[in-house]
Amino acid sequence: MPDLENRVLEEIEFLDTKYNVGIHNMLAYVKHLKGQNEKALESLKEAEDLIQRDHANQSEMRSLVTWGNYAWVCYHLGRLAGAQTYLDKVESTCKKLASPFRYRMECPEMDCEEGWALLKCGKKNYERAKACFEKALEADPENAEFITGYAIITYRLDAFNTSTLHALRQAVRANPEDAYIKVLFALKLQDAGQEAEGEKYIEEALTNISSQTYVFRYAAKFYRRKGSLDKALQLLKTALRATPTSAFLHHQMGLCYRNQMIQIKKTRNWQPRGHDRENVDRMIRLAIFHFEFAVEQKPSFYIAYIHLASMYTEVGNHRKAEDIYQKLLCVKPVEEETLQKIHFYYGQFQEFQKKSEVDAIIHYLKAIKIEKASYIRDKSINSLEKLALRKLLRNASDLEGLSLLGFVYKSKGKMNEALEFYEQALRLSADSQDSGGHGP
Repeated sequence: MPDLENRVLEEIEFLDTKYNVGIHNMLAYVKHLKGQNEKALESLKEAEDLIQRDHANQSEMRSLVTWGNYAWVCYHLGRLAGAQTYLDKVESTCKKLASPFRYRMECPEMDCEEGWALLKCGKKNYERAKACFEKALEADPENAEFITGYAIITYRLDAFNTSTLHALRQAVRANPEDAYIKVLFALKLQDAGQEAEGEKYIEEALTNISSQTYVFRYAAKFYRRKGSLDKALQLLKTALRATPTSAFLHHQMGLCYRNQMIQIKKTRNWQPRGHDRENVDRMIRLAIFHFEFAVEQKPSFYIAYIHLASMYTEVGNHRKAEDIYQKLLCVKPVEEETLQKIHFYYGQFQEFQKKSEVDAIIHYLKAIKIEKASYIRDKSINSLEKLALRKLLRNASDLEGLSLLGFVYKSKGKMNEALEFYEQALRLSADSQDSGGHGP
């Protein structure tokens, strides 16, 4: 709840958008959940004022959600006459707009409103949000707000394909002054290997005073991934002055310091000494500080926990790293890819820090058996393959090594090779039993 409230307040203060009615309704809901119903009414009043300012020609239809929320809050305050007044307004408008329902309108604007609300309420709601924007666009394909909502949700779903790029390009065309959309588009262009075009959009966005705090966040991410770490840190520090408790910004800061540490180690052939060693230690301390802050602000920030564990591993504090992994293994993230990452990185920790092949195999297998195609699943398959080959190098008749290689090739879709290794393992197992031994 604190994280949601912070994000909502940041958006109200720092994101310059024409589509801000919904965020005031969301803040009202947060205030209601905190038992602050009078403050919830204040937020609803702000939503109502925005409707009159930005949507005067559609004010009744645009007010339906806000009026419904007014009725809800008034009911919880025991103001039943007030609740009835707002219910009457909803009913009257639904009747006027020829809705077949007494208290509900089915129209693209309502689908869009629902999409924005779901978008703000966490990743588990993203697919539903996408469906809402798609439904709205079917009814009105040229509506700039629907185009924008759909583009943002495709970005958030992190699906990289040509349709995502197309959606963002459309949103930039529909909202040429929207700097926030431009930086999201730039990041997806970078994903697509079109970094030079992406940087043009970043530079355009940075010259715009609109939504600067958000622009700095995503521009910093772009420059970090480009390797321009000093520039990224400069932007992040500027953004932090406006939103000092942002988990996103602290995580990005930690990643920049981690990457600076890696850069120094690479240039010194992974053996930094003297002043370089001091710099590496300083970067690690800073990265730990920012990752710790990020997870304190947002306890469900699982990837930040993984990065924090990697920094404790870097300084040899295996107990703290183990504690973090144990905490992660007890959670149930919404995204399958996050669970893959937890098992993969814990597998790496077991293999290289704890020197436990047995535990490494267990967690690589768990990552691979989550069948969502991803870069991390591929890395898990490759790590398991290397481990199996090492086992077979030590003993060409290692049953587990042969079975693991069979599983690796099966996971890669190479069924003929998989069958060869499985058959070898079966023959060895049968020979072992025939000679009076005990099979595995």
